[in-house]
Amino acid sequence: MTGYLGDPQRNAQVMAGGYYHTGDVASRDEDGYITYIGRTDDVFKSSDYKVSPFELESVLIEHPAVVEAAVVPQPDETRLSVPKAYVSLAQGWPADADTAKAIMEYARDHLAPYLKVRRVEFFELPKTISGKIRRVELRTREDEAHRSGTPIGTEHRYEDLIR
Repeated sequence: MTGYLGDPQRNAQVMAGGYYHTGDVASRDEDGYITYIGRTDDVFKSSDYKVSPFELESVLIEHPAVVEAAVVPQPDETRLSVPKAYVSLAQGWPADADTAKAIMEYARDHLAPYLKVRRVEFFELPKTISGKIRRVELRTREDEAHRSGTPIGTEHRYEDLIR
């Protein structure tokens, strides 16, 4: 097998210009500090804004109820997609609407309005053998639920909790 996962076209893309393009996105501020934003394959659009899951997850894990979080796009007829957080809870926090509301309010208060987390689901996060969260499985779960027209009944929705 030659090339990127046996795909010579993909290999040519990542090796364009003689450099290896990792797919990681970062920004540099006026003082020269570099801030990691996320991966190009994880960034998604919501209401025509680019959303970096890493940015939202970084805020979510600041909440005392959240041990780990993974943000993925949930298909939405109006906004194209909305940010949905899959959350692993800290011990002592109930997986209920009050906890979901507290997490969404915290995120709302610490993020730009267009980055509002609109769905929260308490969920066992799928991981790789090395312990990295497999967002691809969560995105697939969201896409399959959308295609089948079956809403995920265990999620908490912003519009139902926060007025």
